[in-house]
Order: sequence, then C-alpha cells, then structure tokens
Amino acid sequence: MSKKKKKYYAVWKGHKTGVFDSWNDCKAQIKDYEGAQYKSFTTFAAAKEALKGNYFDYIGKNKSFKSDLSNEQLKKIGQPNYHSISVDAASSGNPGIMEYRGVDTKTKKQLFIQGPFEEGTNNIGEFLALVHGLAFLKQHNSDRIMYTDSKTAMSWVRKKTCNSKLPRNAKNKPVYDLVDRAVQWLKTNEYSTTIVKWETKAWGEIPADFGRK
Repeated sequence: MSKKKKKYYAVWKGHKTGVFDSWNDCKAQIKDYEGAQYKSFTTFAAAKEALKGNYFDYIGKNKSFKSDLSNEQLKKIGQPNYHSISVDAASSGNPGIMEYRGVDTKTKKQLFIQGPFEEGTNNIGEFLALVHGLAFLKQHNSDRIMYTDSKTAMSWVRKKTCNSKLPRNAKNKPVYDLVDRAVQWLKTNEYSTTIVKWETKAWGEIPADFGRK
C-alpha cells in the first residue's frame, strides 16, 4: 500500500494565516470564514513561497497538460468556445467544506465565488455554481455559453431539482438555503444560456477548477 503523501496548506485569508502541516489545522482557519483563501502544496517551502504571492496565481492552473486522446479524437472535439464562462466546485471531503465559483473561460478572471461552507458535497456545489452562473448571465444580458464538468449538475438543472442524498442538518443549513433558492429560481425564471460539458480529457481541468487536487 502506497504511503499517503504529506501535504502543507497555505492560508492567505482565514482566522489565522500562514502555512499549516495538517488538513485539520487548515480547516480550523477557514471554517466559517467568508472568502477564505487556501491551497495545498507538497512541500513546506512551496507553501511558504506561495504565501508571499497572490492566491489567484496558484488556483485553477493547468499543470503542463497533455491529452491522451488521439489527434483524430481531438480534432473531432475541437477547441473550447471562449465566448463563455466556466463554473466549478471544490469539496474537501464528501461531504465536507465546500465552495464554488465562476470564471471567464479565456482569462480565468473570477466572476463570482461562494463559500467556503461548513458542509456540502461536490455535486451540490456544482449545481449551485450552474444556477448562480445562469442568474449571473441573465442579469448581465449575456449570450455567452457556460461550461461545467459535472453531468450530474447538468441533469439536476434540467430537472429543476437537487437530488442530493445529503441529510439536512444545522451544519449544512446555509447550503440548503441556497439550494432552495436555486430550485425556486429555476422554476420561476426562463433563460437562453446553453450549458455545455467541459471536455476534460481533451482540454485539461476546467478553468474554474480550484487547483487543490
């Protein structure tokens, strides 16, 4: 059995900032802290160096990605449509601390972000990100398309429901309050935005990815 690699966590914004050598220590700094900024690194030195810079320089970065697909497959899929936004969620544990955001697909400029929330799932986050994106584009009267890498979230949006099996409790009430609002928005609003599946195998991680894998 391979030994789990040690991780170090840089916290740019939290109850306390700095480098922490365990997830539990990191979690204590970001829990209930709106707009927390953090990321894991494989060495203490890398985390310490990152802390000197800007958080947004370290998230959503595609490591030198090379697709395993054939040239014929890549040609068939084509390139992303950059007249678009991309959304994604991150969950540390499932359930666990969850957040989501939307970015400009080409520039990766962050357009909106929510969380971290104390308890949620990746699927819930992806669903909320899509609905937030739909509302954002409608509000700005935009004809851009929207990318997601979650088929589950796409299905939930089509059905105008959230089929999460996560039981409701006090910890996840803020998340489910957003879910209820999102479902109500879908049922009472019309939109023309096209939601498209991001082709991860061809293009790498979606631009809205938090880069914490």
